[in-house]
Amino acid sequence: MKVLKRIKWSAVLFNLIMALFMGVAGQAVGLNAYAVAGTVFTAGMVMPKEMKAVLPMAVQVEMWQSDFVENLFSDNPFMNYAFNGDEYVLKGKVVHIPVVGAKPTITKNNTSWPLTVTQRADSDIVYAIDFYSTGAIHIVDADKVELSYDKRQSVIEEESAALNETAGDWMLRDWFSKTVNGDTVTGSIVRTTGGADATAVAAHLPSATGNRLKFVKADLKAASVLMNKAKISKKDRYAIFDSEMISQLQDDPDLIKRDGVNGGEVNLKEGVIMKLYGFNIMERAEVLRFTNAATPVVKDPGAAGAATDNAGVLCWQKNCVEKALGEVKFFENVDDATYQGDVYSALLRVGGRIRRAAGVVAIVQAATS
Repeated sequence: MKVLKRIKWSAVLFNLIMALFMGVAGQAVGLNAYAVAGTVFTAGMVMPKEMKAVLPMAVQVEMWQSDFVENLFSDNPFMNYAFNGDEYVLKGKVVHIPVVGAKPTITKNNTSWPLTVTQRADSDIVYAIDFYSTGAIHIVDADKVELSYDKRQSVIEEESAALNETAGDWMLRDWFSKTVNGDTVTGSIVRTTGGADATAVAAHLPSATGNRLKFVKADLKAASVLMNKAKISKKDRYAIFDSEMISQLQDDPDLIKRDGVNGGEVNLKEGVIMKLYGFNIMERAEVLRFTNAATPVVKDPGAAGAATDNAGVLCWQKNCVEKALGEVKFFENVDDATYQGDVYSALLRVGGRIRRAAGVVAIVQAATS
């Protein structure tokens, strides 16, 4: 009895994408797009496994690298709302930004000669962007044959998600405080108040204990006022909350009254607050952690937790922070004799910095008894 071969839909989808790509490319040089696409798709479905393993690998690696970049910004949408420093990245590893010197002095109705000779002193901002790498993942040959799912695709997606989460954690940290060229630039801090009655809630960070003053909308207003006084543009302002602190904000009675009105600016049923006090509101599982010093100090992602840790909301104006994407590489050893299977790993270079201290404010929890 003949056994039908199980269809591998991921392979069909890949062949279809390749066929469409080659069809468009063929049309650009005068060939019939449909004929080229049909030929490529058919060949991809009937081609011996050994030949397939050789021909599309370079293209697959390029596609995976592209997916890593696409997923970086889809998993961390806040990164899209910053000054883009990509054009200043050298060799995928270093950001180099020329900075013009001071403006020339202008004199009205000059009566004194000779004129003072000056020279504009230009400078440079240079910083290495961080690189994030996965461990080498081994997929034994048996897994490729016996499992009912595409383990390679599953591994790649898991690596991408882990890279993106870590890169996002560090981007937010560097947007609040960063040392470049020996100078440390740090944003401002306001503390949560709990409102008029100083309402307290239980600390929610993993290692934190005790109570913290609840986040209320007046705290976000305080951050807005701070930026206004510093003459920061009111356009393109953003605030990113962790899930607990945005939930505290959603408890506000005035916001509850606005639920579903004004074109859905507040939709508490879906857990959405679009804009408040000029800030576009965003949410992430975790944003920033601070110490409980008199002037709280931001903690690095992955640092050991403490009972006194305080969560923070990050507020910024788009041109006051920067992100820069460098090289992205995906590595593979297919049918490695030593491991009797495939080995994969990935590397991502991405970094950022705070550009203007007055345009970045962290709203940090205040501890209470």
